[in-house]
Amino acid sequence: MEASILQPELAAKIADLYDRMEKAYDLVARQLDFTCDGCPDNCCDSYFQHHTYVEWAYLWVGLQELEPERRKGMENRAVEYAAACERALARGERPQVMCPLNEEGRCGLYKHRLMICRMHGVPSSLTYPNGQIKKFPGCFRCQEIVGDRQVVPMVERAPLFRELAALEQELLGARQGELSKVKKTIADMILLGPPRL
Repeated sequence: MEASILQPELAAKIADLYDRMEKAYDLVARQLDFTCDGCPDNCCDSYFQHHTYVEWAYLWVGLQELEPERRKGMENRAVEYAAACERALARGERPQVMCPLNEEGRCGLYKHRLMICRMHGVPSSLTYPNGQIKKFPGCFRCQEIVGDRQVVPMVERAPLFRELAALEQELLGARQGELSKVKKTIADMILLGPPRL
């Protein structure tokens, strides 16, 4: 098994943050009586790009725990995903391709899924330091449930983002300003291997 680039203490911190993200999501979902059960769509075909080395490294903690055959399947699907996205982008379209981690409709690395995968679905907001607020309405199904309600429960993303940024700083230290910015799909992160720090 390959050595992890994440120290156990840092891996435990991101696992704890992810757990609190999940609880914040679940609280809003319960308040709205929202679930993904029976949904005709699957959000795992959304085109997401991710932006932190610490999440990329934690994804690889999960990949390294897999049986080789299962991981190879994800790697093969990542190749297909990357090619399909490249074709869609060349046509000027936003890709809609199933995530290579998806196995029979579910995430094969559920406990290691990244922040945007955890936040997508329910309404959320992001309060910037200047006080400006950006709102995200949630997925189409959640928007149907919300309807024209005047008061809608939301997950506030800002404190979660701040904690994720602090973990990124803890991982990268002085190298943070030297490394290129991350803007990668999960398939990219799989095909490139663990981040080289």
